[in-house]
Amino acid sequence: MRGGEVWAVGELTALLEVTATAVRQRIERLLELGLIDREKVVAGRGRPTFRYRLTVTGHRDAGANPADLADAMWREIVAVEDKTTRNKLVSAVAARLGKQFALQLDSDQAEGSFHERMRQLSDAMSARQMDTEVTTTGELPVLDIGMCPFPTMTDASDDRAMCRLEEQMISEALGQPVHLSSCRLDGDDCCQFSAVTLLSKGSVATETDTDTAVAGDT
Repeated sequence: MRGGEVWAVGELTALLEVTATAVRQRIERLLELGLIDREKVVAGRGRPTFRYRLTVTGHRDAGANPADLADAMWREIVAVEDKTTRNKLVSAVAARLGKQFALQLDSDQAEGSFHERMRQLSDAMSARQMDTEVTTTGELPVLDIGMCPFPTMTDASDDRAMCRLEEQMISEALGQPVHLSSCRLDGDDCCQFSAVTLLSKGSVATETDTDTAVAGDT
């Protein structure tokens, strides 16, 4: 149990009003998912017993929803009065999130192809319930986000800090700068993140200067 209590299978069958077979099947399923691990306990003669504990993943899955904590932390960040400090915090969070997404991209398939990297990023974001799609404007891919991934946090500030965070996060994940070319907050149908000019194979830049492309520097 999460609180540290120890329960035998027989006790669990009585508590949950299910069969011992059902309990053991559930234990095997939790082992397969990596949510618990098993330790053999040998005490004298007789058949050994097993002790089960939550893994780190299991503790994370069984814990409270982190969304409330993330929302509170974000509101504290955007409430920081010093603009330089606030921007550094937003930039650091964006960079960390971008690197996490970058780790999910297949570097072998995506190497040298900005379009392929963007497609893989779209798949990774969609797997996290973000409404994304890759379209094409001219020769360049555009990442469309139909709904804001963090709607309550977007409303937390009046300087569009979340828009800047998403712009830098996506740039970090792709390894190339993009800019927010359309935004739902302006009445557009979706938010679009675009790379405007191809410099060479696998590299892109915007038509404007680079501080427009990477919002964390603003």
